[in-house]
Amino acid sequence: MQVSLSWLNTHLDLSTYTVPQLSDLLTFAGVEVEGIEEKGVTTDKVVVAQIQSFVQHPDADKLSICQVDDGSGTPRQIVCGAKNFKAGDKVPLALPGAVLTGGFAIKEGKLRGVDSLGMMCSGKELGLGDDHSGLLIMSADSPVGTPFNQLNPSDVLFDLEITPNRPDLLSHLGLARELAALTGLPLKSQREYTKASAKAQLETSTLKLEAPASCSLYTARLIQGVKVGPSPEWLRRRLESIGLRPINSIVDITNFVLMEMGQPLHAFDLDKLNGGIVVRMAAAGETFLALDGQTYTLQTDDLVIADSQRPVAIAGVMGGEETGVTDTTVNVLLESAYFAPSGIRRTSRRLGLSSDSSYRFERGVDPQQVLGASELATKLILSIAGGTAEDVVLVAGESPALVGEVTLDEDRARKLLGTPDITGDEFHAILEKLGLAKKSANKHESHWLIPSYRLDLQRPVDLVEELARVIGLARVPSRQVAFASPVEAADRSYDFGMSLRQSLASRGFFEAQTLRLISTAQLADNPSNAEGVAVKNPLSEDHTTLRPSIVPGLIATAALNIRQGLHRLRFFELGRVFLTLPKGGSREEERLAILLSGPVSPTSWHAREPQAADNHELVGQIQNLTRTPLEVRPAKENAANFLLTSELRAGNRVLGWIAQLHPSRARDIDARHPVYVAELLLSALRQGSTGPTKFEELPRFPGMTRDVAMEVPADLPHAKVAAFFAAQKHPLFIGAEVFDIFTDPTGQKIASDRKSIAWTLTYRASDKTLATAEVDAAHTAILTALEKTLPAKVRG
Repeated sequence: MQVSLSWLNTHLDLSTYTVPQLSDLLTFAGVEVEGIEEKGVTTDKVVVAQIQSFVQHPDADKLSICQVDDGSGTPRQIVCGAKNFKAGDKVPLALPGAVLTGGFAIKEGKLRGVDSLGMMCSGKELGLGDDHSGLLIMSADSPVGTPFNQLNPSDVLFDLEITPNRPDLLSHLGLARELAALTGLPLKSQREYTKASAKAQLETSTLKLEAPASCSLYTARLIQGVKVGPSPEWLRRRLESIGLRPINSIVDITNFVLMEMGQPLHAFDLDKLNGGIVVRMAAAGETFLALDGQTYTLQTDDLVIADSQRPVAIAGVMGGEETGVTDTTVNVLLESAYFAPSGIRRTSRRLGLSSDSSYRFERGVDPQQVLGASELATKLILSIAGGTAEDVVLVAGESPALVGEVTLDEDRARKLLGTPDITGDEFHAILEKLGLAKKSANKHESHWLIPSYRLDLQRPVDLVEELARVIGLARVPSRQVAFASPVEAADRSYDFGMSLRQSLASRGFFEAQTLRLISTAQLADNPSNAEGVAVKNPLSEDHTTLRPSIVPGLIATAALNIRQGLHRLRFFELGRVFLTLPKGGSREEERLAILLSGPVSPTSWHAREPQAADNHELVGQIQNLTRTPLEVRPAKENAANFLLTSELRAGNRVLGWIAQLHPSRARDIDARHPVYVAELLLSALRQGSTGPTKFEELPRFPGMTRDVAMEVPADLPHAKVAAFFAAQKHPLFIGAEVFDIFTDPTGQKIASDRKSIAWTLTYRASDKTLATAEVDAAHTAILTALEKTLPAKVRG
């Protein structure tokens, strides 16, 4: 939300506070300040100047040479490209040395060979709105030579993040009330917008409320004979100061009241309505043409404002194009209402249609200010656009009672805050500054009536939170007392996840954090072909599905890094995936995804082209995580964008999948090297990680090796040979590694349906140096078992 400091100053005097002090005050009170922007002219080198004369530039058709009076007594020559001025006009003149919005510095110079000693400015160049079509023409009574910022003071714009539980802060009046409580400053004139002077006339034939559950209060004020036109300068400046574009006097007034009070209003062109107003639920399939020019199809749970023939507004969200106020409007129906937040939120999300009005209605507005906002808008319309207002306000329904009485246990409040020194009088003073009314009090507790705009104060603990916000954390004493809690499953899960992160980070991998929502197109990057959970009302085309796999996000991350010139990719992510169930519904699962591509080591002077990583590198990295032998089983099929999809197993446990990104898809993301991905089930990884890590003493005696070449069928998986060696329990056998594979498609050296695999076997004893005979005996025993177990023939 954009908040203007000068606007706030109309409610309370903040001149004794600097901008950083106000920012800190709001931040520590729970209102996040996301940004601060200075608007307008802060330098004295922009002055009011009067154009005395001007002639055409001799060498440029679009430029004029102007003589202006800047109050110095000597005419100043300015070359100008604008055309919207005449002799005698007064305009802002930036003198040499002035620095305008965006850091634009003014200096003397020449334009097409003619000296220009400054620059006459448009409103946009001064940070006043977006109009840069011509010069900003000032009032005729503006004193020549006067600094511009004395006539038009600069402003400060706060960009605030208002939490959903504080809709009362979505207005300048609401924020002024908050600052008044935090600073102790009084509100100017104690404005009371909840009262209306006009009489209320209950529901008539002109106004019918058919959906009281969705709209508990609806009011309409008829104003006739208005003259719609541009808003006065003060109103345009107010709206432009917070980034709103002035439209016309009627619409601008409703926007002003919205930002002033937080109460959305809507003005209908009364002559374009057919019959009276009906507040009802939409019919199934009913269509509506909104002010944004789009046609929306409505459902039966959408609340609409309708006339006798059609909907004229989606209640609380947006008005209709056919009944909007234009420059030809003469008679106006002014709407002010209270709509149920849940209904507005549901309609806004489903239609993907959000507005300043829906933003406030779906969080909850003050029902007691509905009539007061209508009254303020009516007064402004009569004073700016003229016309005559009906003496009565048409009213349907009544204001809901959303707040009540809350009892504060003051002894408990002191314990919760850790501030035993705070007195009851101090408690009472703080709550009264926040707008609460004390009903009664005794030594230990007090009873408070909650103001209608504080919908978030429902429980005693809410009052304690308010006390903490106002007194500040600096008032709460520190304690060096902690209580140990027993280790629970959530703690073990967190610790396991952190151990995986630390292990991968220590091996050169970078952790990624990708969105859980992905686009439909990204589903093709899922190696398991699992279907994701579709989002009913996606916010955009890029966020239509809850991800069934983390891999699509990592591939998108890889593509982003490749575009930035990085080709050695090492990424991982721990996160949740969402899977559909065959019989309907869905389930969630925690997974670890890894992406690997590019050289195994960084390029250096002694390794200008390091070897590129392959799937064995990725399997090895996973094996380091699990600290158990892995079996790689080829999958029956590959997903569209993948090759070499395999299942990773550790004993009887399925750990996950590993695959290579298809070369065509790798080219799509401009990858120079093959891209390998893996996705592992955290639950399966955790099962294999129970118990302490075991370490073995380094061997004190040397080992001995023997090489063996075996001839096996060409279709025998390497994993079966590896599994055989892994299963050997001979006391002297340490392990085996493959070092060569040979095939001959011609069949000359070895049959074409056979292959030769060469392994190195290592033997060692823990208590002595082995003799050759001992190694030979162990080696013979293992080879004999090999030929009995597998269709292998040991070659001589």
